[in-house]
Amino acid sequence: MAHPVPVADASFKAEVYESDQPVLVDFWAEWCGPCHALAPILDEVAEDTKGRLKIAKLDVDSNPVTVANLGVQSIPTLILFKDGKPAERLVGFRSKQQLMEKLAPHLI
Repeated sequence: MAHPVPVADASFKAEVYESDQPVLVDFWAEWCGPCHALAPILDEVAEDTKGRLKIAKLDVDSNPVTVANLGVQSIPTLILFKDGKPAERLVGFRSKQQLMEKLAPHLI
C-alpha cells in the first residue's frame, strides 16, 4: 500500500521541487483535528494514484522555513507541485471526491 512520505525543510527541495512527478504536500500538525481527519483520505489517494502522484506530509511545527517560504497560514493546507512549482492550493478539509476533482487535471 502506498503511503504519504514525510518531508522536512532539509529534504523539501529534493523530494518536492526536484520530483519527476506531481507532488501533493500536506501541511499538517499533530494538534490539528482536521489534519487527522484528512490523513486516511490521503492514504487512499496515495494508493489510487500510485505511480502518478507522490504525496508528502510536512509538519508545520517542525519545519518553519518551508512554511514561511510558501506562505502557509492555516492547516490543513494542501499544495500540489507540478514541475517544481505550485499548481494548486487547497486550504481546509476536503473529501476524497473533492480532492480527486482538483487533482485529476494535473495527474500524469
